[in-house]
Amino acid sequence: MIEKLEGIVLGERDYGETSKILNVLTQKYGVIGIMSKGCKNIKSDLRVVSTKLTYGYFYVYYKEDKLSTLTNVDIINSFKNIKSDIVKISYATFLTDLTAQVIKQNSDAEIYNIFIASLIKLENNFDAMVITNIAELKYLSYLGVMPILDGCSICGSTSNIVSLSCDKGGYVCQNCLQHERLTSVKTIKMIRMFYYVDISKIEKLDISNEVKNEINKFLDDYYDKYTGLYLKTKTFLNNLNKIC
Repeated sequence: MIEKLEGIVLGERDYGETSKILNVLTQKYGVIGIMSKGCKNIKSDLRVVSTKLTYGYFYVYYKEDKLSTLTNVDIINSFKNIKSDIVKISYATFLTDLTAQVIKQNSDAEIYNIFIASLIKLENNFDAMVITNIAELKYLSYLGVMPILDGCSICGSTSNIVSLSCDKGGYVCQNCLQHERLTSVKTIKMIRMFYYVDISKIEKLDISNEVKNEINKFLDDYYDKYTGLYLKTKTFLNNLNKIC
């Protein structure tokens, strides 16, 4: 029996000379393996849809804990803007790789919603760094290493927060400040908003480059220190940002 599943391709690998195995993050079952038979043939109807970032309804012969078989895909969003822009596709590729790693450690269904909402915002020309940082921050809670942003990470005080410290694991208040660098008030407020905002409901972003860069640097350092994840796409992204 054919089942219709909403999902997105996280990765692909060749299988034989003409086929591929797709790793698809589905809304219903999480990540499943799907065989796309003959998709590498030029005339195959599955050729275009058997690629990373294909987002749509996958019609499959679903087999639990085994490879399912793809019959067709109805595209929900082709992400044309993302795929035609080097910066957008770089952020989208990083987010895809990061999502694949996060989902290995936590199968919470909300990860799917965060990922799809982020891609849609990138497609609609929202600031790629900001949207990616929001997703990165939210993912930390599913990795079990969320920074403390509701009060001082040392004493718990909710007043006089003056620093955002990677080493201390979050906010630091004036009384607990030692050698930590002072962080701008706007950055302190904005990163907390990043965590609580619903990405799908964002209508406008007006954030200074100073705040953006402070948050991005904090998240880079935090991921390096606490997650153990190393993604080549992040290194490429950082090098790209130095050029653009």
